[in-house]
Amino acid sequence: MGGVSEQLRDSREAMAGVLRNRSLRRVSLALVGSVIGDWAYIVAMSIYAFERGGPAVVGALAAVRFVSIAVLAPFAAVAADRFDRRRVMISADLARAVIVGVAAVAVTADAPALAVYALTIVSSWVGLLFRPAQSALVPTLADTPSELTAANVTTSTIHSVGFFAGPSIAGLLLAVADIGSVLVFNALTFVWSAVLVFGIRVRRDEVPTDDDDAVAEAGGGDEPGRTRVLDGYRAILANRDLRLLVLLYVAQTVIAGAAAVYEVSIALDLLDMGDSGLGVMNAVLGIGGVVGGMLALVLAQRGKQARDVGLGVALWATPLLLVAAWPYVVPTLVAMALIGLGNSLVDVNAETIIQRLVPDEVLGRVFGALDSAATAGMALGAAVMPLLISGVGLRTGLVVVAGVVTTVVLLSQRGLRRVDRVALAPEGLLALRGVPMLAVLPEHTIERLARTSAVVEVRAGATVFEAGDHGDRFYIVEAGTAEVVIGGAAVAALASGDSFGEIALLRDVPRTATVRATADLRLRAIDRRHFLRAVTGHAEANEQADLVVRRFTDVA
Repeated sequence: MGGVSEQLRDSREAMAGVLRNRSLRRVSLALVGSVIGDWAYIVAMSIYAFERGGPAVVGALAAVRFVSIAVLAPFAAVAADRFDRRRVMISADLARAVIVGVAAVAVTADAPALAVYALTIVSSWVGLLFRPAQSALVPTLADTPSELTAANVTTSTIHSVGFFAGPSIAGLLLAVADIGSVLVFNALTFVWSAVLVFGIRVRRDEVPTDDDDAVAEAGGGDEPGRTRVLDGYRAILANRDLRLLVLLYVAQTVIAGAAAVYEVSIALDLLDMGDSGLGVMNAVLGIGGVVGGMLALVLAQRGKQARDVGLGVALWATPLLLVAAWPYVVPTLVAMALIGLGNSLVDVNAETIIQRLVPDEVLGRVFGALDSAATAGMALGAAVMPLLISGVGLRTGLVVVAGVVTTVVLLSQRGLRRVDRVALAPEGLLALRGVPMLAVLPEHTIERLARTSAVVEVRAGATVFEAGDHGDRFYIVEAGTAEVVIGGAAVAALASGDSFGEIALLRDVPRTATVRATADLRLRAIDRRHFLRAVTGHAEANEQADLVVRRFTDVA
């Protein structure tokens, strides 16, 4: 019980941290408006398309939207890594406000339906700029991994609430006004979002610079000076942990795409619940999503976030077996609640892990690639499910989909344990946290430094470097002892937890002293480029480094 109580306390503190963090709070409030407005807009446009062309036009509009998003998402994500992410989000909000406002005028003026459809598609394209920029910005605003997870829980909860709040608002507006009023409401939510995002404070060192070395390390190409569209895919393919996570994420979206078909079939054919039954199923799904977000935050305290992604994907699949075995209303609603819960577990944990693993310079493009792959997965699920229903029947089709995805999850368990053990807790992390000039860095920056660090072992009596040598690394003593020698005299002793080598890097001068091992040494080494980029790019870390340099200079 004590462990559970501690997890709950840590979860509450993390969520309170999001509310106290002005920038994270503004991001969340901005999202509240735009998500609810978007769902209201989707409902209104679906009704508009249905009234003018029936289900065929609704389906065609959705198909064009899905396919175009899958193709364009990586291109739009380039902006998140090329420009100030806050400005990208504001620009997307204001552009969509104008586009949807024009659509409202077109609907009211009874303009050609094709013009309205075109505006709808263009609005979804512009929206592709917002999501990668937001997802890549959030890690720079969070102070700890727990706060980052809590921020993603907030995002997931907002999406779950918007799932049924947006359509409810649309229904109310349609009852008292018309489709044009829903579009105006949506346009105003984008203005609301832009105003809130405008007030976010972003440190200058967190503005994307498109660092070519970082992109290359993440799996990008070797052509300097170019922000390349496919670097998001390259980063995923170059990292086996990311490949595994994206595979599971896409497996979930395949079922999500299939859900657009099987939910209707379950409600109308299998259970004969009628249109209202479909609404009830979606509401239960949304409630499960809210609960799942809170559960994800509590479970995150265990340090098993990758395995929780697998659990979430399994919860998308295995409840379908319950529906297939017991095709009744209560088991179906239980299954929908579990699927909603699983959806939040996947979204929160997968996004948090990606934000922690991927270098900031390519993070926006990785999210763009993820959105593209996820949309393709949804399109695949939506295409396959009708074939299964017509070929083997609904219940057997559910078993097939659930069985395939569950098998993928089971085969992924070993890899997910590796991600939790190694990728999210890189070796050397504690050593870096013990260095004052590094401890003040954002947690995701410290983790990234730990992943790029290397172990250096030096035998007793040997030198780490000599005075006058070129400075290429910063060192932290993990075990053993050493002495600092200047002019033939020992001026300082080094032991576990001490660090050295920063002067030559920060001042761009040759080594000012000799460091010799007085016992076998185990050192944690960070190369010059990574050290300088992290420390000099962060004001407080830079101040700490200057203090260290001045202190050593005074001693020498």
